[in-house]
Amino acid sequence: MTAVSVRPRGLGSSHVAARRRRSRKEMLSWVAQNAVAIAAAIAFVLPLVFVFLTAVMTDQQALTSTLWPREWQWSNFVEVFREAPMLRWLVNSVFYAVLATAFTLMSSVPVAYALARLRFRGRRVLLLAVIATMMLPPQVTVVPLYIIWARFHLTGTLWPLIIPTLFGDAFSIFLLRQFLIGIPAEYADAARVDGCSEFGVLTRVIVPMIKPALAAVGLFQFFYAWNDYYGPFVFASQNPSSWTLSLGLASFRGLHHVQWNLTMAATLLVTAPVLVLFLFAQRAFIQGVTFTGVKG
Repeated sequence: MTAVSVRPRGLGSSHVAARRRRSRKEMLSWVAQNAVAIAAAIAFVLPLVFVFLTAVMTDQQALTSTLWPREWQWSNFVEVFREAPMLRWLVNSVFYAVLATAFTLMSSVPVAYALARLRFRGRRVLLLAVIATMMLPPQVTVVPLYIIWARFHLTGTLWPLIIPTLFGDAFSIFLLRQFLIGIPAEYADAARVDGCSEFGVLTRVIVPMIKPALAAVGLFQFFYAWNDYYGPFVFASQNPSSWTLSLGLASFRGLHHVQWNLTMAATLLVTAPVLVLFLFAQRAFIQGVTFTGVKG
């Protein structure tokens, strides 16, 4: 005879109910602890959801108060390319953003290294001058800059926005300097003892150690150039072949102000590359911002 264990009736159901209550309690506790973060996430996501739902609506439904599409019009994303030269604007935006990011990193790293590691007279004055340029609104210098670039016959192109990045960016220099201060000086001293030049110390020792900061600065500059509307509007608005996505989207909205579905589809196409880039690079971006603290 095989012994059969008899479980008291109702014990299994009470155990399951207790587990459910405990799980519900843990969920409520988690929601209470992260209420602010959840609210912020919803506030950021809801506009994107609204843009997406409007982008796949018909032209007639987009003007109504209905939030859910009755017919999913995926052809709106194709229609956007027929109505406007989106590919040309995309190429211009990539050209502007990539070159501006590369030139900013190339020019800002040596300046930040000099301000953080080298000892010379007037170093603090130069640092204050760099910080002061961040307080100067771009509208103050736009007229003389436009006159200068017009004399070089570069207006109507994106070069007036790209060439200045060869001379560094104040915010990037400051951010990189703060990161460089936190690196122990012993690494550079050891390289100098081994006969490495100052340029070799920078390229072989320092640069590999500041990759998180370079990623953060690069993403900051790329996002700025990608979303820049004021610069292309001032220097390239008279030449439609040099328009970027931000400038072209503003003109597209003016031409299709009634067709909100196409306008939202174009907006989603402009926003998507930046969101994808941030999703793939968010770890390096957050690490760079976290490690780049304000140090004396």
